[in-house]
Amino acid sequence: MRIKNLVILLFLSFSLCSYSQTNRYRAERQKINNLVHTKLNISFDIPKSLLMGEAWISAKPHFNPTSKLTLDAKSMHIHSVQMNGKDLEYNYFESRELIVELDREYAKDEEFTIYINYTARPEKFANEDKDKNDIRKGIYFIDPKGQDPNTPTQIWTEGETESNSVWFPTIDAPNQKTSQEINITIPNKYVSLSNGTLINQVENSDGTRTDYWKQDQKHAPYLVFMGIGEFAIVKEKWKGKPIEYYVEKEYEDVAKEIFGQTPEMLSFYEELLDVEYPWDKYSQIVVREYISGAMENTTAVTHDKSAYQEKGELIDENIWEATIAHEIFHHWFGNIVTAESWSNLALNEAFANYGEYLWFEHAYGKDYANEMLLRNREVYFDKEKNHKDKDLVRFQYADRDDMFDAVSYEKGGMILHMLRNYLGDDQFFAGLTKYLSDFKFRTAEIHDLRLVFEEISGKDLNWFFNQWFLGNGHPELLVMHEVGGFNNKVTVNISQAGKVFEFPLTIEVYESNGQKSSYDVWVNNKYSSFSFSTSDKPSLVLVNPKGALLAEIAHAKSLEEAVFQFNNSKDYVARKEALEIVIKQQEEKVAFKTVTKALNDDSHHLRILALENINFINKHLKGGEIEKVQQIAKNDSNTLVQAAAITTLAKLVEPSYLNYFLEMMESESYAIIESGIVGVYHLNKELAIEKADELPEKVKDNMSALLTGYYLEKKEEKHMPFIAKHLMRGIFFIQDAKIADTYKEAFEWIARSNNLEAITNVVDGFVAIGRQYKEEGGDQASINFLRQMQYLQKEENHSNRKELENIIRIGMSKLVN
Repeated sequence: MRIKNLVILLFLSFSLCSYSQTNRYRAERQKINNLVHTKLNISFDIPKSLLMGEAWISAKPHFNPTSKLTLDAKSMHIHSVQMNGKDLEYNYFESRELIVELDREYAKDEEFTIYINYTARPEKFANEDKDKNDIRKGIYFIDPKGQDPNTPTQIWTEGETESNSVWFPTIDAPNQKTSQEINITIPNKYVSLSNGTLINQVENSDGTRTDYWKQDQKHAPYLVFMGIGEFAIVKEKWKGKPIEYYVEKEYEDVAKEIFGQTPEMLSFYEELLDVEYPWDKYSQIVVREYISGAMENTTAVTHDKSAYQEKGELIDENIWEATIAHEIFHHWFGNIVTAESWSNLALNEAFANYGEYLWFEHAYGKDYANEMLLRNREVYFDKEKNHKDKDLVRFQYADRDDMFDAVSYEKGGMILHMLRNYLGDDQFFAGLTKYLSDFKFRTAEIHDLRLVFEEISGKDLNWFFNQWFLGNGHPELLVMHEVGGFNNKVTVNISQAGKVFEFPLTIEVYESNGQKSSYDVWVNNKYSSFSFSTSDKPSLVLVNPKGALLAEIAHAKSLEEAVFQFNNSKDYVARKEALEIVIKQQEEKVAFKTVTKALNDDSHHLRILALENINFINKHLKGGEIEKVQQIAKNDSNTLVQAAAITTLAKLVEPSYLNYFLEMMESESYAIIESGIVGVYHLNKELAIEKADELPEKVKDNMSALLTGYYLEKKEEKHMPFIAKHLMRGIFFIQDAKIADTYKEAFEWIARSNNLEAITNVVDGFVAIGRQYKEEGGDQASINFLRQMQYLQKEENHSNRKELENIIRIGMSKLVN
């Protein structure tokens, strides 16, 4: 699963769930019976959000003989339980556990099959505990009554962590594995998707069709999936296997541009890991009102509608590429080999996170991948999220969902990167191959991974795994260096604040001619000191140049050292660190010259950083540098760099650029169009608004943050519907207090209006936010805003007040039901 990051303003009436812990040990689920096979016959009462099911569950005792089978089955109506056509006695404990008395005692490895006729009631389950169950109801009926013209009716499932037992009886634990077959009966206008292969389709006499899906390879119950709706299916082939993209008709033309790297990703991972992709297809589906970012259901991956992008966006960057890679890598780490318990979630998610890095490294080079590494580090280091005290492999947690955080994902990926750097590529990837081969179609825990790497490398790795996988925190280092004596000896002193870690560390010493000496040292004390001899006075001492060590490092550098570091280091992390120091001191000529040099850096990320920060105060003295930016704006191979260059030129407020900026608004690239609008706006606000109004609605929506800000400066009635459509971003996601106040004022302006389209847009926005972020309290916050709208409408008492209030009431009902 790839989760979404959400930042909510503190002034709202809700806050993000905070980390809580418990002393209760979270063990792997005890195995009394083992699943063997699951067969389901499924049909629906869509308007009532009900699933009618028949289940044939095949299992066998794990070790001891048993005459009982306990299944997870949440809030179902159980009609009958049988074996071989005869009723079995059962106890439905608290509508959560179905405890079945078998017809006799069965011995180890003696297989049996029971039949269950049931009705799944996800809304009943959700209503039993709205705070938790609404995002754990397993199966989701989207606009089941067809009341919302802007939302297609869809049905989709989400099993992680243990929610699939809301729609079919199973042993809902990650340490179980089952093969499966599902017959899905749906109206003919819909298509279906499930795990495995679509064996056949049978049209029924009542206007429905039954699709038969079958997967012979075993996987965990939380990976079982169904998706149903009106989708276009874009098809490809990879090594003779179907590759499919289920998208709404509107995005059929761009589906391959969004997901088209899937075959290459599969080939890359298969070759890198030296483990064949064993599943029979790879399908991806984009659904509405999804509760996460994406989910790795075996061969049937779910994506949030954020995956949808227009051609103008994809020209600049496929923002969903990392997510696509993440879910594909899960098909090895998580699906072939599954973490035996949620405490061991890192065996799934840390690997999937690192799979993103590996893909970027392969496709775009180390610089590109290392920018992702730095962003992951920033997410993990975010102090407000209080990740410091969480173990990566965590046997104490308050709730299973607590495991899905920046420790399991971002930190876990960086720890794997450290392990790779310590062992070297040959041993690291050989270890991954052995781990996947040894535990294929089975489950594993963190010690299994350690033992595999120890066998491959011949090294004891307890120190690494105990510290990083089974421990918490990270090194906090203060580094100081000094040059002393007549022999130009350099001494590097390292002190650790707080917890003392043990780790290998790379230290590079550069002499004035740029010659580099690299030293690998071992740090294992609170205070460590290392001395190195040099032939002349060193110009730079660089610690952790590649950023391989996950640590906070305070190492003061002068401007001279930072400039030298940028000019001489080949490592992206070191170059970016140096550039960030240099851009703050551009009043010094050497710093400005260095930022100018960065405009030609091989990394487009660093080119953008330089463009966004270059100091053109006293621009009349910097004509050569400005001309360089002009050339970048026209000729850079990356449209995001071009856009950054155009925005930099816009800051010069040079009237002669007006026609050029207008020309940029004709680009295919959305980023360049937006930068063109910025340029025109700096010179002629009225013309910029006029030209922006002429853009297609999809283009305007893509740059809504910019245009909403411009439109709010004038607050003209004609722009009210557009502002209303994009108001949620300012209300919920902007942390700048001044900008947030502007959006709150805009909310009241719209809420008091009689503009039918604007009121509809803002209500739809609150409904979408409330549904999507229900777990964080978004539904209640949205209801509070809608109540405020009702009050303001009563105050204004417009002639169409009843119509407007009815729109608000309908919106509230969608959040309550």
